[in-house]
Amino acid sequence: MNCLYRKMSSKSSFGLPIFAGIGMAVIWGFSFLFTKETLDHTFPLQLLGFRFGAAALLLTVLKLTGVIRINLQGKPTSSLLLLALFQPGLYFMGETWGVKWTSASEAGMVIALVPVAIATMAAIFLKEKLNSKQMLSIAASVLGVIIIVSTKGKLQFGEHLWGILALLLAVFSAGAYSILARHSSKRFTPLEMTFVMMWAGTVIFNILGIGQSVFEGSFVVYLKPLQTVSVLWAIFYLSVLSSVLAFFLSNYMFATLSVSQTAPIFNLITVVSVFSGVFFRGEQFSWIHAVGIMLIISGVWGTIFFGRIAPDRGSRFEIRSSNSVV
Repeated sequence: MNCLYRKMSSKSSFGLPIFAGIGMAVIWGFSFLFTKETLDHTFPLQLLGFRFGAAALLLTVLKLTGVIRINLQGKPTSSLLLLALFQPGLYFMGETWGVKWTSASEAGMVIALVPVAIATMAAIFLKEKLNSKQMLSIAASVLGVIIIVSTKGKLQFGEHLWGILALLLAVFSAGAYSILARHSSKRFTPLEMTFVMMWAGTVIFNILGIGQSVFEGSFVVYLKPLQTVSVLWAIFYLSVLSSVLAFFLSNYMFATLSVSQTAPIFNLITVVSVFSGVFFRGEQFSWIHAVGIMLIISGVWGTIFFGRIAPDRGSRFEIRSSNSVV
């Protein structure tokens, strides 16, 4: 994979990064659909344990065979524990339970707020100022989420509202991760960070998942979904394609495109997730959903477009790191 990256980077073609970004967006957009489908046969901690376990094993095989280079010797890997708490820990708990309690399309709409969360938390913790146009853009995105929540009628603490809150936890965790990742990037490469995070997710979610299975019945119950072909295909998609291939594509895209060029590509993730849920699961999509998604997308675009981005390399990494392991 390292060799392929160098060959791609050596080319000055503008088209390759665009196609890489589109491929990344399509893969991550469909990931909500596969998560929703698999949750029909698994519980959230179980799915997360399988997903990260497969991704960690794949990256380990690639490392041992020399396809990728990961060197953690002499590096303070313990400093990544707080990072792993937010990503993959809280982020994927929020995303997976959010998808379970809402729909694949709604999850894609709410997760689109991640760039807004990054900008807001950067303003709070890194003292990066937000101008009036950015604040209006953030307000537009928040209004879009409120509209989506309102589609289920009166606000009450049912599964749908809990699902929205879980997705907002994922959004908050992605923002926190982006702040912490800025410091970790000084000592670790994005691939090294992903490697540690995949193994952290494997340990955390499998321990919790096995514990839940033992408490509710037996350990055999935990492995039973692996007998279902559709679950195996979903795990393959979420681990190999969504966690490994999409990361490589996003890393290449961010290395060659500016932030202003990548922002519209990330909006494509939301569009793909919405239409995949509508066409493949028959999820409801009304005009009020359209209003909500347009407010969110326009708000995300405005937050990035009207922001004062400097230096360019640092800004690229902030957005990349928050999405590199979806």
